[in-house]
Amino acid sequence: MSTKTLSKEAEIRLMNFFNDRIDPLDMARAIRMVNFNLALNVMNNQNFTPEKTLRDSFIWLNELAETLNPYLDLE
Repeated sequence: MSTKTLSKEAEIRLMNFFNDRIDPLDMARAIRMVNFNLALNVMNNQNFTPEKTLRDSFIWLNELAETLNPYLDLE
C-alpha cells in the first residue's frame, strides 16, 4: 500500500472531476458494478487479463469505492 500524498494539482483535478463530472456516490456505485462483473468473469474462467492484474485492479477499485462512499464499514 502506498502512503504517498497527492500533489496539490492531483487533488484539484480529483476535486474538479467529482464536482464537475460525476457524484462520488455514483462513481462508487459504478466501481462496484464493474467489480461485480469482473468477479463474475473470473468465476466463469473468462479471464481476459492476467489473473494478478485483475485481482489487483479489483482490490484497488474496491478501495476507491470505499473511500468515496464507505459501504462495507457501516455497522
